[in-house]
Amino acid sequence: MLEAFGASDPGCVRSNNEDYFLVVPAIGLYLVADGMGGAQAGEHASRLAAETIEQAVQQNGKAMDSDGLVVAFGRANQRVMDAAAGNPEMEGMGTTLVAAVENNGDLLIASVGDSRVYTFENGTLQIITEDQTWVNEVGRRLGIDEENLKNHPMRHVLTMAIGVSENLRVHTHRIKTSPGMLILMCSDGLHGVLSDEELKKALSSPGSLEAKSKELIALARSRGGPDNITAVLLRAA
Repeated sequence: MLEAFGASDPGCVRSNNEDYFLVVPAIGLYLVADGMGGAQAGEHASRLAAETIEQAVQQNGKAMDSDGLVVAFGRANQRVMDAAAGNPEMEGMGTTLVAAVENNGDLLIASVGDSRVYTFENGTLQIITEDQTWVNEVGRRLGIDEENLKNHPMRHVLTMAIGVSENLRVHTHRIKTSPGMLILMCSDGLHGVLSDEELKKALSSPGSLEAKSKELIALARSRGGPDNITAVLLRAA
């Protein structure tokens, strides 16, 4: 069993919130999506993708496995593309998507884009997902140092997102949970402005998952909150 709490905030710059999250313990689904696109398109993309995954998990029940998650991500991708094609105001919309599904005591993870999953246990923070970004997939392979990557003009460019291409690359992982382990799922509005040490300090603080989530969001806002901020926290029993 997992204890769970999620929270989202528009941040300090943007008037609308294109992030969307789900915490649905009844079907063992936890999800974060970070939408993009003009007008209300980003909000529509993130919600549509999330609802597609929720439907797939409900239909599959405990039979949902990694392959099933990949198929569901493909379905979400097609639905967002179809919605954009049918409405000029939605053209170019897309979303990151990271989902965690309970599976026999483990967590199945699938991700597209740069929303992340971390584990935190015994003072150790570990990133589970891999960012599908220019920085991670191109910049680092070119040997550009981390300091220059932080300010590189391509630092916010995604190499993959839901709704952008039919050739979708989905990363999958499996987390073996243990009692007391914390799992953090978040958009780049959080991990993009806080250091690993700041994440560890907030996750180590006493209090409920709600208190920790609010502390993380307040920290991101204190750094200027340039983007929407979403945090979903899970704790293994």
